[in-house]
Amino acid sequence: MAKRKRRPLVRSASVHPGIVGPARPVPRHIARPPYVRNAGGEPGPARMSPVRSPTEIEAMRRAGAAAAEILLIAGQQVAPGVTTDAIDEVVHAEVLARGAYPSPLGYRTFPKSVCTSVNEVICHGIPDSRPLVAGDIVNIDVTVYLDGVHGDTSAMFCAGEVDAESRRLVSGTLRALQAAIAVVAPGVPVSEIGRAIEGVARPGGLGVVREFVGHGVGTDFHGNLQIPHYHDPRNATPLAEGMTFTIEPMLTLGSPQVELWSDGWTAVTADRSRTAQFEHTLVVTADGVEILTVTADGRCAHDLSAAPVPRARAG
Repeated sequence: MAKRKRRPLVRSASVHPGIVGPARPVPRHIARPPYVRNAGGEPGPARMSPVRSPTEIEAMRRAGAAAAEILLIAGQQVAPGVTTDAIDEVVHAEVLARGAYPSPLGYRTFPKSVCTSVNEVICHGIPDSRPLVAGDIVNIDVTVYLDGVHGDTSAMFCAGEVDAESRRLVSGTLRALQAAIAVVAPGVPVSEIGRAIEGVARPGGLGVVREFVGHGVGTDFHGNLQIPHYHDPRNATPLAEGMTFTIEPMLTLGSPQVELWSDGWTAVTADRSRTAQFEHTLVVTADGVEILTVTADGRCAHDLSAAPVPRARAG
């Protein structure tokens, strides 16, 4: 789930909202993140430092692996006629089966256990009764809270055959994420991540959404560290060993300008052009980067796309 920088405008979108069912229950024995106990699910100020301890990083490997497993299962549900609420039901059950809590559920009153963003929905789509139709593209964003930390990952999936421009968008967005991961290493300024993303997006004629950014993640769902997906040399914070954060570029076929549905969550492109997003949770290592949101045997849902995902990079 991306971190919002500012509140966009409001207007209805061509992917019309369906009926949102009730929140699914979580057994009492499942540990909840602290914000679930707060009024309105407000997380309050970020508490964690940008750098994780070795114990926390090991826990994040477990949470990341669980999220990666669940995202693979969720992606297998995508097909014409399947509702996004049915995907939420599967994700919810798989999260609980691993003894984890679905991080989006109850976060600032978000009513579901996963985000499902279809076509022009940039991020934070709420699962509902709308069935997918042939040619739709959908981002599924899974975050789990396990052993006191969060693991956050997302990928694009296609409902049946999609048009060539949508395939180009999805492929380009994945390549942008890969390029961004490839520059991560100790001492690299945060701005280089955005430069790498723009280096793929701009030549491909793809817009880069600025209103939502990657973020520090660990014991907090959203830490203070922000990872813009565009280049701004003022974002000069140097990466350091042990930092954990998401990179989750959102690219568009048209204008990257953002508007918001009246539900307060669903962000869409102002011109209703299609958009895509891929996301990993990462940790900066002594000589490069490690992707935390892969399964124990090194798989992730990104592998279902045309281009492979890098596992790690030496410095």
